[in-house]
Amino acid sequence: MYLYLSNAPRTLYLITDIHDEKNGRPRRALVFRAAEGSSQAIVEFLRADEVDVTNLIRLTSRIVKGCLGLIGVDQEIFLAVVTSATEVGNTRPTGPQPESVAKIHEVSFFSLSTSTWDDLSAATDGLLGPEIIDNSFRDGSQAQVFEHPCTPLSRIISTGSFYYAYDAPWDISSRLSVRLARATREPFSARDIGTFDERFVWNEYIIRSLLDFRGRLDEDERADLDRCQFLILAIQGYVGVFTMGLPAPPTNGTPAVATLALISRLGWKRAGTRFNTRGVDDDGNTANFVETETIFSTDQHCVSYVQVRGSVPLFWEQQGLQTFGQKIQITRPHASQPAFERHLLQLMEEYGAIHAVNLLGQKENEASLTNAYAHHLTRARHALGDDLGITHFDFHNQVRVGGHDSVMRELVRIESIKDHIDRFGFTMCDADTDEIVTEQKGVFRTNCLDCLDRTNFVQDILSRTTLDEYLSLVRREWRVSNTLWNHHRELWAENGDALSKLYAGTGALNTSYTRSGKRTLAGMLSDATKSVSRAYINNFQDKEKQIAIDMFLGNLSNQRQVTIFDPIHDSVRAALEQRLPEYSTTKQCTFLIGTWNVNGRPPSGESLHDWLFPPQSSAEPDMFVLGFQEIVPLTAQQIVQTDPEKRLAWERKLLDTLERRPNKKANYVLLRSEQLVGTALILLVKSELTAVIRNVEATTRKTGLRGMSGNKGAVGIRLDYHDTSFCFLTCHLAAGHVNVEERNADYRTIAENLHFLRGKTIQSHQNIVWLGDLNYRIDMDYYTVKSLAEQDDFDTLLAADQLQQAIDNRQAFFGYEEGPVLFRPTYRYDYGTNTYDTSEKMRIPAWTEYYTAVDNWTLPSIHAQN
Repeated sequence: MYLYLSNAPRTLYLITDIHDEKNGRPRRALVFRAAEGSSQAIVEFLRADEVDVTNLIRLTSRIVKGCLGLIGVDQEIFLAVVTSATEVGNTRPTGPQPESVAKIHEVSFFSLSTSTWDDLSAATDGLLGPEIIDNSFRDGSQAQVFEHPCTPLSRIISTGSFYYAYDAPWDISSRLSVRLARATREPFSARDIGTFDERFVWNEYIIRSLLDFRGRLDEDERADLDRCQFLILAIQGYVGVFTMGLPAPPTNGTPAVATLALISRLGWKRAGTRFNTRGVDDDGNTANFVETETIFSTDQHCVSYVQVRGSVPLFWEQQGLQTFGQKIQITRPHASQPAFERHLLQLMEEYGAIHAVNLLGQKENEASLTNAYAHHLTRARHALGDDLGITHFDFHNQVRVGGHDSVMRELVRIESIKDHIDRFGFTMCDADTDEIVTEQKGVFRTNCLDCLDRTNFVQDILSRTTLDEYLSLVRREWRVSNTLWNHHRELWAENGDALSKLYAGTGALNTSYTRSGKRTLAGMLSDATKSVSRAYINNFQDKEKQIAIDMFLGNLSNQRQVTIFDPIHDSVRAALEQRLPEYSTTKQCTFLIGTWNVNGRPPSGESLHDWLFPPQSSAEPDMFVLGFQEIVPLTAQQIVQTDPEKRLAWERKLLDTLERRPNKKANYVLLRSEQLVGTALILLVKSELTAVIRNVEATTRKTGLRGMSGNKGAVGIRLDYHDTSFCFLTCHLAAGHVNVEERNADYRTIAENLHFLRGKTIQSHQNIVWLGDLNYRIDMDYYTVKSLAEQDDFDTLLAADQLQQAIDNRQAFFGYEEGPVLFRPTYRYDYGTNTYDTSEKMRIPAWTEYYTAVDNWTLPSIHAQN
């Protein structure tokens, strides 16, 4: 197929050609253009004879392999097409249809709205018909001055780590047992590209709108679209294939032809680089999660063996800048259990029984993670049952004692490993009928720290051991085939290198041993070089790579998913949203909102009980939302580098107060906290509610020194509580009595520019709460304010309050509401007293600390404590 262009209006055409027709693809055109006056795209599926190709310009000399989707970048919509790919091989040649795989080498992005990035020469006006504009003939004077906005995406996708189903549509994202079971239930599903394992389709975000468009076509049109192979579903990871001859049985002189394939599918739901992405998220997705499938095919049987790997499913972090002594920090230790169990439950629903193989060492750094892992898994077994187990195997210690050769020998001797190899088995189907003869009953979930080198080494052993078990049942003479095991070693070595490059930036350690079965000096030197390279890449290159990955997955804060213009569908969706109360239920929830400028002082010995449980409130709140300002002195050093220890001290103080409170009815855990220099936001929640809170994200926005300094700014935390979204923001705005406009400007900067993942803004949420030291003052002199405050004449004071004036004039916080103010101004007392400022400055008393909320909030009176 080829990509063409027409102008006025600018339209892109993806059209199959005569060669596609010879291969059974119909002559059709997929047409794209930007919807005028909106950020949507218009897509049409036409017969080729409805398009006058003679009036079109071919945009690229390359044959286009297919389309990856539509993505919005810098206010433009780009069409992503694969322009270079090579066939890897047929992973199951004995199947009813080819299951070939192609590796992507090059991707191009073409704008739907502008020709700026087309690489067209200045002579396009003289072109007639579908002439090819080749980059090699570009006029140097017309060379691009600016980098293409999709260049980071091109670099990520063109690394040779993305694969797709080639030649005939089949579901490369799903393992063999799933495809076979699906084909039994739905005989036509094998050619339906709309059926796939969403965990592993990396372009799901950018192709989703096209899949929705496909779903709205009638059955015949949809079948034609699939046969044209316009849409590509790509996985990331590794695919390797070897075809070999194996010895004939003694009774038959014909040698057998076998195919050995390895497919690793990297999950995208918690994707990223080594030190940027660790552990688990609230939905149970773990970093570096990979499903690896060994496939062995002959003319009699096809055997599939599946394993998974993934980061330890806890909330933990590790800073890369410490190079070789990276300290592990377990964050949210008391809120990890729901996410931990959610992850394991998902695995059990997908694969059956799960046996974890933990390869972490017993040294202090890794031991803390091992202990937390074991503790959480023990608790999970009470909830999830006995189909869940773990074996701890200190890989590094075993290598020190007996060398790499001893790992395989000792690992398979462990009773729990040996038993589960036999218990889990493998999936085998008949090559003629595709019927499942036996099915794998569970998987090993292997991890080390990065789930790279040690993990790959052990997974190679488990794959070899299981394949050897199969051969001992059907063809014992193949067990000693050097050809087979050499190919097996090569596939696993290549797999280790590929996955390591994706996560850590270099090839895997130990792969020289995996390839050759020997530990050599050259291999040790290679491993040392890789370790140094990893340290450099992780510290200096991973940030840009992470941004590109997040852009591809739609995780950047300013991104919006491209949608396809469909007025009927949009009107139906709007009508459903209006009738939401008819098919949803509501429940009451209570929050305690508190804000405190602590003036740089650490927690004292004084109890916080009366602040957390004020006399006016009898119920224990579901959640505490607590904002702090100036938890560190705002010195130049602190502004440059945030000190988390002060925030951690306040967290310990809060948790200790909650634990020691009298008449305790519920337990509270730290849900999330975030800090920007001296401003911090801490969320504590009842432990039984952690299971219904998801998608917890935190972000910050600086406003000091025009956005360059964090001495002023905001911290935001968003979450979904059941199906309702909340956004909490604590901020510290510009100080100074006369700096009203600076405060208003700080608010607008935060409101317009503080973003969460996937393009979520503050206004994206159903419930929004601001709390903090807003620094608005009262426009009266010191003595007048002091006198009115002592008389509790709040109405007169509020009439002169700068915040109320800003709201009334729509300059800041318009649309937000606050409860009745029933306390005297809290700014500013002499330290440790209830006396307003008696220093030389005699600061005018004011309500600088506020909270305001929008939407479904019942706002109580606001109270204060000094």
